[in-house]
Amino acid sequence: MSASGGTKAIVAALAANLAIAVAKFVAFLFSGSSSMLAESVHSLADSGNQGLLLLGGKKAKREATPQHPFGYGRERYIYAFLVSIVLFSVGGMFAIYEGYEKIKHPHAIEAWYWPVGVLVFAIIAETFSFRTAIKESNAVRGTQSWKEFVRRAKAPELPVVLLEDLGALVGLFLALGGVGLALLTGDGIWDGIGTLCIGVLLILIAIVLAAETKSLLLGESAGIEDVRKIEAAVVDGETVTRLIHMRTLHLGPEELLVAAKIAVRTDETAAQIAAAINAAEERIRTAVPIARVIYLEPDVYDESAAAAGVNPAKAPGGPGH
Repeated sequence: MSASGGTKAIVAALAANLAIAVAKFVAFLFSGSSSMLAESVHSLADSGNQGLLLLGGKKAKREATPQHPFGYGRERYIYAFLVSIVLFSVGGMFAIYEGYEKIKHPHAIEAWYWPVGVLVFAIIAETFSFRTAIKESNAVRGTQSWKEFVRRAKAPELPVVLLEDLGALVGLFLALGGVGLALLTGDGIWDGIGTLCIGVLLILIAIVLAAETKSLLLGESAGIEDVRKIEAAVVDGETVTRLIHMRTLHLGPEELLVAAKIAVRTDETAAQIAAAINAAEERIRTAVPIARVIYLEPDVYDESAAAAGVNPAKAPGGPGH
């Protein structure tokens, strides 16, 4: 996933949410609708989340240091995880509290045209933001389904923006439904019910985001296609005769560590083996450009040991996530 595509989607979402947050809060002041207050806090939280994503992307670009020799690429995962926490606490829990209070102490909505007009405006603006996120995601997700894209993406920004925008759109329709029923029935309790539904929705999305970013923080291997490309690139059939076993790890969305034990011919000199390793590293980087940190250990492959199950080639492994 390109950083530029993710940044474009984040900026579009940030611009939309800032405008929507102001409009919703003004509508709340004139109408007293709890749905509008919950939605204004929701949009404000989303704006803060996009700010966190942009900050994480900036911090991830720092050069490696002796204390952090593999760089700061995982900063993007950390800030994406913070987004899920903000969405859960500031967005979801506040909406549930506000909905409970409105159900407990309902009151009629005043100046109905403010919340209705702002909600329609917000739906249009969020649709534009969501459309931008979909367009940028389509450029990188290939043949994956949307579920697979969110589940397997190594760069967190686009999945986060996609889920936020989807949640925002659904939340807006819930708010519109709550306000509409409150106006039709004259009972403000419907406004509170709509607010409660928004809170539950935000918490569910936050849980999904937390689970996905937690997996990235723990460390994920390369995707299946990248693993296959690396395996094909390692062996040259001359000096490097076999890939014994391999481990991969994402140091960041666009940086991959590859560590492998390779089988070499027993009649080769040290200089020939070193040259073969350098050539194998070059082939790997050509096949998978994000493979920037590569460690290859030469060894002698033992067929009988492998058959007995003691060869490292029998070690469990393979792509995850």
